[in-house]
Amino acid sequence: MKNSNLSFIKTTCYNVFIIGFLFLLTACNNGPSKDKTNKTATKDTVKFETIYWNVKAIHPNGQSLDVKMFDNAGESFDIKAIQNSDQDNLLDVKAIVDGEILPVKVLVSKNQYTPVVAITDAGSAYKLKAITPEGEEFEIIGVVRFGNVVIIKALTSKGKFYGVKAISPTGQLNDIKGIKINSQDREMTLKGHSIYAHVKAMHPSDNEDNFTLPKKNITKGPYKSNFERIIWNIKAITPDGKNLDIKAIDAKGNIFDVKAIQDSKQHSFMDIKALVEGAELPVKILQRSESDEYAPIKAIGIDGTIYDIKALTEDKIKLDVKGISRSGNIIHVKAIDENGEFYGVKAFAPDGKLNAVKGIKIFNRTVEMKVQGHPVYAHLKAISQ
Repeated sequence: MKNSNLSFIKTTCYNVFIIGFLFLLTACNNGPSKDKTNKTATKDTVKFETIYWNVKAIHPNGQSLDVKMFDNAGESFDIKAIQNSDQDNLLDVKAIVDGEILPVKVLVSKNQYTPVVAITDAGSAYKLKAITPEGEEFEIIGVVRFGNVVIIKALTSKGKFYGVKAISPTGQLNDIKGIKINSQDREMTLKGHSIYAHVKAMHPSDNEDNFTLPKKNITKGPYKSNFERIIWNIKAITPDGKNLDIKAIDAKGNIFDVKAIQDSKQHSFMDIKALVEGAELPVKILQRSESDEYAPIKAIGIDGTIYDIKALTEDKIKLDVKGISRSGNIIHVKAIDENGEFYGVKAFAPDGKLNAVKGIKIFNRTVEMKVQGHPVYAHLKAISQ
């Protein structure tokens, strides 16, 4: 009986060992799947030590004035442009309040001058102001809209405008401006506030400082532009300097033009559209699936029809055009040849000016919005280089 019990105990221990070994083996075999998921989730994430740019109003004599957010008690808080990647072409502008990062937006207004505010999680909106050494405060405002751009200035007590810039620790300058994705006045609602434009720090444009600005804060009507539109060509550039046409192609193989549309004096931030049978269709970078190495770029019809975006070689070979990587708010866009080589994609003005074609992210989330049911990862734009 004793030997029988001993044999039973040994058998039981052996079975437990085998079951434990099989469990461990199964866990090890599942390891690569977990690793694949993590890689997919972090594919666009690159470690970068954040750089904070100071936001200043610039006096005509060259003196810089601090720009701050003021709460209801009159306490001031820092406003910074935040560079969180290797690109400095499109930076978020934020208020920093007791370690909390607050979005800065231009609000919808019935008047010409639109308030620039920081918005708290509780829904309070606090104005931005420039401060002189003597303690005088100048309100930061959106002065006027040109297409997708809202010009932002400091307004003095005498009605003069001072430029507003972001200044890096190394002295580089970016313009502070409002940018619009939606053609309507209202972009979105945030904590109960109607948002007119998103405030960003962008590479300077060669002409925006010379725009004629309205001198009175009058009631404004719906936005209209009498500007005679300029159509920019979209091309992929090969290493030997050849320019390849970028086209939209439907399921039947029909080919349509893809263009950047300059519909105002500014050309630092322009829409890119597919011109399909009299309609101008938005071109977007869509959210990629698990099987996609790069993010697909598509034109989207009013009925949800998808059009492929391709670069065409001289031999009529169709090359994919994709969003290949992310740097902060920018998605880098390339054409990809048969050997996997990348070609840059640019917008060419009729007079030879050149813009970069990039994906633009407004929000720190994967899906920016949906267009006809399609998840949009980023907005395709032609922007100053």
